[in-house]
Amino acid sequence: MRIGIYGGSFNPIHKGHTELAASIVQQGLVDELWLLVSPLNPLKSGEVSDIAEYGHRLRMAQLATEGIEGVKVSDFERHLPVPSYTVTTLDELHKAYPEHEFTLVIGADNWEQFPRWYRADEIIEKYRVLIYRRPGCEIEETSLPASVHVVDTPLFDISSTQIRTSIADGMPLTKWVDRKVLTYIKRHHLYAPI
Repeated sequence: MRIGIYGGSFNPIHKGHTELAASIVQQGLVDELWLLVSPLNPLKSGEVSDIAEYGHRLRMAQLATEGIEGVKVSDFERHLPVPSYTVTTLDELHKAYPEHEFTLVIGADNWEQFPRWYRADEIIEKYRVLIYRRPGCEIEETSLPASVHVVDTPLFDISSTQIRTSIADGMPLTKWVDRKVLTYIKRHHLYAPI
């Protein structure tokens, strides 16, 4: 089975994440897409002071993906040493599930930083990479390696940082955040009272 791996802190998960994931599956680019909730992003460590506890972020991702065909939530990285670099995660997934073919799914903003990733060349050599477009990020597709492809998915001009700021400011979020996730945030007093 072709499995797309879409990792992130999902702090919190929003409709941009879930609709993108659903689009990639619906287009047949992968058979399933696994949202890998990351304990710690090596490139973001120290930057996010208001990161919710891992169990909360995992549960919100599970709530947000209920009923989305082909989209699963995984805590695989939770069981790896922290920080878990993407190449390590992909290699460990390959060992654990040798029957599957894994594809990395990243945003164009992450592709711009990709040369900074640990053993980035090895990822490109061993795995297929799908890049989804992000506002303000242009990619020269003719210069991409053979294993890297830009996918045509909806463009979402929203980020988890904006969601957290909106929560703190008491702004309505139902356009971008699943109601079950909003209820969970309120019940557990995450980010700020809403």
